[in-house]
Amino acid sequence: MNTIMQLQDSGDAMPCQAALTTLVETQHSQCLMCGPANPAGLKLKFKVQADGSVLAAFPCRQALQSYPNTLHGGIVAALLDSAMTNALFAIGVVAVTAELTVRYQAPVNPERVVVLRAGLEKPPLHPLYYVQASLEQDGQSMARASAKFLVKENP
Repeated sequence: MNTIMQLQDSGDAMPCQAALTTLVETQHSQCLMCGPANPAGLKLKFKVQADGSVLAAFPCRQALQSYPNTLHGGIVAALLDSAMTNALFAIGVVAVTAELTVRYQAPVNPERVVVLRAGLEKPPLHPLYYVQASLEQDGQSMARASAKFLVKENP
């Protein structure tokens, strides 16, 4: 049994930067949000934190706005979804979003950096994983999300 499947089956794997990096490179290299090989991608780089969550900073850009001085809501949702996907990668889990709930708390300024953080919300009920994420700007919570992820068959 390979390491990824062992982590998926254990349900209590410790987050690991090596697992996250390997899965981004092998399973998500062309991802619009975090794929290192996508020339048009945002190239988010998540790092595993001491508490087991993952964290990334993203310098927003005007090209991603909707209303004046407001980051597009779809981009906010995609950033949060990517953070949660990478939280699962950190425990060796390859999964797809089955359900996503986003709570927008304040407009995000497209000229400022945002910080994304994500981690498991509660223990998994294999094949479902419950994950949560937040997006902060200048120390203020701007949006948060929770999602159910379904383990992807044959990663």
